This record gives sequence, C-alpha cells and structure tokens, in this order.
Amino acid sequence: MSDNFLTLKKSSLLVAILAGLSSTPAVADASGSFLSDSSTKFNLRYRLETVDQDGKDEEATASTLKARVTWQSGAVNNFKVNAELDHVLTLGADDYNDASGVDPKTEYPVVADPTGTDLNQLNVQYQKDGLTVTAGRQRVVVGNQRFVGGVAWRQNEQTYDGLRFSYKANDKLALDYAYVNRVNTIFGPDGGKKEIEGDFHLAHAFYTLSKGHKLSGFAHILDVDGASDSLDTYGIDYNGKFDGFSAHAAFATQSAGDADANYFALDATKALGKVKVTLGMERLGSDDGAYGFQTPLATKHKFQGFADKFLGTPGTGVDDYYVKVATNINGVKLAAFYHNFTAVEGDADYGSEIDLVASYKVHKTTTLVAKYAAYSADDHATDTNKFWFMANTKF
Repeated sequence: MSDNFLTLKKSSLLVAILAGLSSTPAVADASGSFLSDSSTKFNLRYRLETVDQDGKDEEATASTLKARVTWQSGAVNNFKVNAELDHVLTLGADDYNDASGVDPKTEYPVVADPTGTDLNQLNVQYQKDGLTVTAGRQRVVVGNQRFVGGVAWRQNEQTYDGLRFSYKANDKLALDYAYVNRVNTIFGPDGGKKEIEGDFHLAHAFYTLSKGHKLSGFAHILDVDGASDSLDTYGIDYNGKFDGFSAHAAFATQSAGDADANYFALDATKALGKVKVTLGMERLGSDDGAYGFQTPLATKHKFQGFADKFLGTPGTGVDDYYVKVATNINGVKLAAFYHNFTAVEGDADYGSEIDLVASYKVHKTTTLVAKYAAYSADDHATDTNKFWFMANTKF
C-alpha cells in the first residue's frame, strides 16, 4: 500500500471528523456555541509547473494537487479553536526535485512542492475589546510580506508555532507582537528542511497618519538554533495615496554579528485609463561585498521575479529596477513585469527577467491562473524559463 494512499486516508478521516463537527446538531449548545456555530471550509488547488533551467540535464514537470480542510469552532467566552490540514499529492508527472531531501532528483530543477500530509494550523484564539491572542500553529502574515509571510504560493504553506498578540488601540494605532519558536517551512512535514527552530521576536506598530497615508515600524530579532549570531532587523514602511497616483517607500537596517546591511524600496503606481503602470526599485544592500541583506521569513516569490533566482541575497547585494503594467480585459486580469538586476557592490550585471500572469474567475468559487517567467542570466545563476497553470476552488 503506497504512502500517498495511507496519507490520503488519514486526510479523508480528518475531513470527515471536521465536517461532522461542523454539522453537529444544536445538542452541542450545552457547551455553548463551540460546535453548533463552527464552520468547515474546503480548498482544492491543482498546479502544473514546468522548469527549463540551463545546467540541469532534464526539464522539470510537476503536476500536484493540494487538498485543504479548514475548521473553526464557534466562540465560547471569547475563545475559539482553529484547525487546518493540507494534503499534497502528485497527479501524473512527478519529474522534479522537491528540495525536501527525502527523494532527491538532482537531475531536475527544483519545484518546491513535496507531497505529504501537514497540520498547517492548530491554535486557540482569544478576542475581546480590540485584543487578539493566538497560541499554537498559525499564520503570521504582515504587510506586503517582504519580511514576514506565509509563502502561500507554494503548495505547502509556511506557518509559525508560537504566541501572538494583536491589539487595535484605536482607529489610528495598532500593535502586533509574536514570539515564535519554530517556523514550519514550505518543504513539507518530512525531510531535513521541514522546520527552523530558535527564538524569534517579531514586533510591529501600525499608524494611520491621515486618510490614505499609513506608516509602520518593525523590529525582528531572529536567533536560529545552531547559528553563531542573531539576525536583527529594524525598519519602517510607508504607503500613501495622492491625487492621481499611489506610492510606497520602505527602509530597514540589519545586523548579523559584525556584518551590517541596509534595505531600501521605492515604487509608484499611476492609472492611465484602464492600465496601471508601476515603476519601482528595491535594494537589498551589502556590507563591502561580503554580506547581503537577508529576508529569511519573507514570501520571496512576490519580489525580484517569479523565477526565484534571488531567494538568498548574494554577498554583493542586489538592486532590482522594475516596471509593471496591469489591466483587466473582459474579466481577465493581466500583468507583465520587467526586472533588471545588478549588484550593489561592484559592477556585476546579474541579468534580467520578464514575467507574465493572467487570472480569470470562472465561477465565484473557482479561479484559473497562468504564469510565465523568463530569467536571462548574466553574472548570476543560469537562464531559466518557468510556466505554471493553476486551478483553485473553494467551497
């Protein structure tokens, strides 16, 4: 009997249990609204991903399906329970290196979607008077996810084990602090990369300056087990809406032992009829070419190109100058990006990338997405073409 079959049986059992809990009759009212007001949601996401990468003998093809069940209890004395289970399996082609280390297929490029069953969330949450406290395995997604995110693009989501406090003091000020002792990575529940353990402190403050203008500040102290130095990052982030355009700016400084580096981002978006144009730049700085600014908890796929060539910042840093054009034609959302990458220290030209994406909601529950990325290498990595087709449905 295959491992996939066994894990699928386990997933089906939990789905049945959670579905049964959500439909439990009002007899459960004896314990408050814990069961009778609970809800169960299901999500299926199919993805075909292909990767053609210079230097690899074979082209990767990954055909995977993620099945997710999410259960939330009703609130009792301001407490509720959240549980979420994911199961990822291959449907057809599995010619790819999933990077988990369990069954390496190094002749293929990486598609970081290992199969298996994973407890994505299990937490207890308390909410009252603007305060939310969440204890257990949970999502921690902050702002645009440049520094802390869930990497939900991959079939296995990044989640966090810890304790989080969120407090909305008033209409202008909100505070957020999370202590995390384990990060559950995108590389699935098995293998050597399944988790990162340590002591992580993630503190944020959000303030509305005026209508359309928001400022936030953060401090991230990351002590990874086994690492000789902590990774300390402090920064600010601004979003503003002006007459005819919107703008975003961010700055951060980071230290790792004796190494220091800075981060800077600036972009502006303007609507030209039905087309939105964004011009921007992002710098992950360098300490004299020996250390590059790192964002280990980020949703990195959103930044510096869909080909994921800069998941780790080179020691010489990286400047990303980019333009984005987006529109909507008969319900089809279209976007095109062009990136030019160069080193911060030295005169290296890393290369350029073109990204294309189209999405269409065929039903209120179902969305189709197609994406393409073409990275042209110069002084960094190798030429890489990637294609994705996805179908996502929720019910």
